[in-house]
Amino acid sequence: MSISNQGRTDRDSLSGKVVLVTGGSRGMGAAIARRFASAGSRVAIGYRNESAAADAVLGDIAALGAQGIGVTGDISNPDDARAMVAQAIARFGHLDILVNCAGIAEYRPFEAVDSELFRVTFDTNVLGTIAVIQAALPHLTAPGGRIINFSSALATRPIPTTSIYAASKAAVAALSHALAKEFGPRGITVNAIAPGVIETDMTTQILAERGAGIAAMTPLGRIGQTDDIAGVALFLASPEAKWLTGRTIIADGGVS
Repeated sequence: MSISNQGRTDRDSLSGKVVLVTGGSRGMGAAIARRFASAGSRVAIGYRNESAAADAVLGDIAALGAQGIGVTGDISNPDDARAMVAQAIARFGHLDILVNCAGIAEYRPFEAVDSELFRVTFDTNVLGTIAVIQAALPHLTAPGGRIINFSSALATRPIPTTSIYAASKAAVAALSHALAKEFGPRGITVNAIAPGVIETDMTTQILAERGAGIAAMTPLGRIGQTDDIAGVALFLASPEAKWLTGRTIIADGGVS
């Protein structure tokens, strides 16, 4: 099959699907939302307070000829998570694909870690993922539903000052594996993406300080882009990935 024909097949397979992308107003989440829209999917983008950024992504989705809606809330609050899903269901009626991209990352030396940092990080990255999945599950296509969570390459190769963040993302990988076993009989796949350093507004300082070194240690010789990760998400949601579940895909340009 030619590349052009394969592209049409991918679009046809995801056309009309309903996708909820948390953290969809910026960075990797925004790129994922745009890629699904370009494939003809109907996209709900979840965000906490970046209304201008969300409006910009929704404008891009509309320009692609796709349907989009913004759903607001803080996923670390289970009530907000349920409200976000309810807004998506009120518009589209059901969900086919859930992408849990929302998360936070704060790095500190271990001696500076306190209970507040632990709670904020785990409440967002772990409890938030759990809360959105619990809210979405009754509305998720079964069989055929897809859940795509976000871990991190730091979960398996942490560096100094990342202990709490890395631990939270390791928990997401373990959660994804366990839920794949639990939801498999329903025909729902659960996978995770573990990105390395990706160029976003959240990594501006890191890249300014050591971007050249990161690129030099990466076998592919460059810094990852948001669309690199969006492509992985699109694959995991596609029929081509129907036999893939319980896996964490490390997408770091070969560093691992």
